[in-house]
Amino acid sequence: MRRTSSHNAILGVSDEETVKLDFDQTPFSRVKYWALKALKRFKLQGFIILKSSKNCYHVIFDRALSWTENMSIVAWVALLSHNEGLRRYLIMQCIKKCSTVRVSSKGEKASPRIVYRCGNQSENIREFLKNRQLIREISQKMREKRGF
Repeated sequence: MRRTSSHNAILGVSDEETVKLDFDQTPFSRVKYWALKALKRFKLQGFIILKSSKNCYHVIFDRALSWTENMSIVAWVALLSHNEGLRRYLIMQCIKKCSTVRVSSKGEKASPRIVYRCGNQSENIREFLKNRQLIREISQKMREKRGF
């Protein structure tokens, strides 16, 4: 997994083989509905839902797939859910050629926290959580050393 940062020190986890969904301004019940639909239809083994801010969620699936399969699944959910934020997320991930979700704080927003778990979490989710923890530890050490 690649770790990325932007100019304002927002840190995220990126890769090509983990299906990630980014729902903005979407009730938790809708996020869970689409996560379960994708899980069953594409046999994705399991998922976690992280709350990034009010009515904003990230979904991380466990099964590794090719980049093409990954984006096909994200496109399927974006198309059927009519979620404009997810559609924009899909386009940005295609442009970057990897999918990223935020793991650090962002302005007034806290780091995303896990609010729901379903199914297997021993493959890509385990790797995601390991990298998330590493990034959080590095970020904390940087804040302590530099006072930011």
